[in-house]
Amino acid sequence: MIVVELLVVLLFIFLGARIGGIGIGFAGGAGVIALTMFLGVDAGNIPVDVILIIMSVITAIAAMQVAGGMDWLVDLAEQFLRKNPKRITFYAPIVTYFMTLLAGTGHTAFSTLPVIAEVAKEQGIRPSRPLSIAVVASQIAITASPISAAVVFFSGILEPLGVDYLTLLAICIPTTFVACMVGAFVANMMGGELKDDPVYQERLAKGLIKIQGATQRDILPSAKTSVYIFFVAIVAVVSYATMISGTVGLIENPTIGRNHAIMAIMLTAATGIVMMTKIDASKIANAATFKSGMSACVCVLGVAWLGDTFVSSHISEIKEFSAQILEQYPWMLAITLFFASMLLYSQGATTTALMPAALAIGVAPLTAVASFAAVSALFVLPTYPTLLAAVEMDDTGSTRIGRYVFNHPFFIPGVVTISTSVALGFAFGGVFI
Repeated sequence: MIVVELLVVLLFIFLGARIGGIGIGFAGGAGVIALTMFLGVDAGNIPVDVILIIMSVITAIAAMQVAGGMDWLVDLAEQFLRKNPKRITFYAPIVTYFMTLLAGTGHTAFSTLPVIAEVAKEQGIRPSRPLSIAVVASQIAITASPISAAVVFFSGILEPLGVDYLTLLAICIPTTFVACMVGAFVANMMGGELKDDPVYQERLAKGLIKIQGATQRDILPSAKTSVYIFFVAIVAVVSYATMISGTVGLIENPTIGRNHAIMAIMLTAATGIVMMTKIDASKIANAATFKSGMSACVCVLGVAWLGDTFVSSHISEIKEFSAQILEQYPWMLAITLFFASMLLYSQGATTTALMPAALAIGVAPLTAVASFAAVSALFVLPTYPTLLAAVEMDDTGSTRIGRYVFNHPFFIPGVVTISTSVALGFAFGGVFI
């Protein structure tokens, strides 16, 4: 029966992938119906805290966007990139990495990808090089962001095993960042020179390539204020988590837990942005970041619920089958997470669906933490929104998807980045765990 149920899970994940976008969440819910009502499986747990954290963080980010804060950040990013245009392949992932690190969502990359493509093109650099690693960096930074749902959830299930929130960040931030720089080194050697690319030459001859130069943005007076408020909120989250942690212990028996505190602080930040900048709060729900965040909530709801429904009903069988394999080959967890995230399209959904099961079957905390970066393999299938946006924004044609689906410029830098991060996680994590 377990084989039939697993096939049902894979069928609905495949169906969701075919629908695309928010559809994977829809299909996840349909899969829960199939497992529970037709196959008699008990319904699993809904990752409520993960969903609510995403909603809270996205609300604050959307308020900041309406106030012009995102435009100001992108303007700063463009100034940074244009000061060092020849090193665009290394500087682009730095920009997307830290924007995701601070915002807790990789969708911030949408606003910087056009700048990256334009600067590379002006310098005669193949845009596929910086664009590919920039997209990968925006994805893997989720596993290092102090306010991402994936990190908050993962740290919560690690704490009973002696690995707290601060320890997780202390391992994930340096390992993922260094891994992005290794990925940038690889990306910088991929593909021929732009001037020799036949697709580029053809598009240039047809007049399809335009050099736009620096973008002039109308930065609202409220932009800086909104960014400062959001930054203070992030500092408050990390500070509170530090004070209530078992390691520091400045606050014993806190009246509000870390997860709830994140939600409250982010909603307070949104309130502060609206009141201090006097923006129209009704516009927040129409912001692009708000819509993408709510879409992510639905995806996590459906897919993580589906995964937990299957895993929780067969945890003993899964433990018996997997324990011996993972004991001998701990890196197999990273491979499992890699392929799961490739299908689930969400670091949060992959983490909530598989990490509790991995720890339940006896996977060592060090193995779980080192393998965490592997939940970021959203670049494998060329259908993820930021990946598609990078392809569309490169009018030179260098960032293109090959005939065989997987032969696209994001694949090799992405695999190298995740592999490096996992390897560094095992090496560096041993110092803390």
